[in-house]
Amino acid sequence: RRRFSREFKQEVVRLVKDQGISIAKATKHLDLHDNVLHKWVRTYDADPAHAFPGPGPLMPELTEMLVLRNEIRKLKPARDILNKAAKYFASNPN
Repeated sequence: RRRFSREFKQEVVRLVKDQGISIAKATKHLDLHDNVLHKWVRTYDADPAHAFPGPGPLMPELTEMLVLRNEIRKLKPARDILNKAAKYFASNPN
């Protein structure tokens, strides 16, 4: 699987959008699949500032999602222990 830099993806999308080169012509010239370039254009259109983050900083939404997933992973065992304790004390009224 080939990997492309953020700058390369942005430049290809600009060629298609700004200079009017067709996606079919660009993909044939660059030896890409049509779906790849369509996805790049959709990604760029959705959020040009954060498109194609690559190995650098992630989009703010993804960063927040990763932080929240880690927090959930840490909190689930504590919740499970509290649920077990509540069941124990509910079944043993002494």
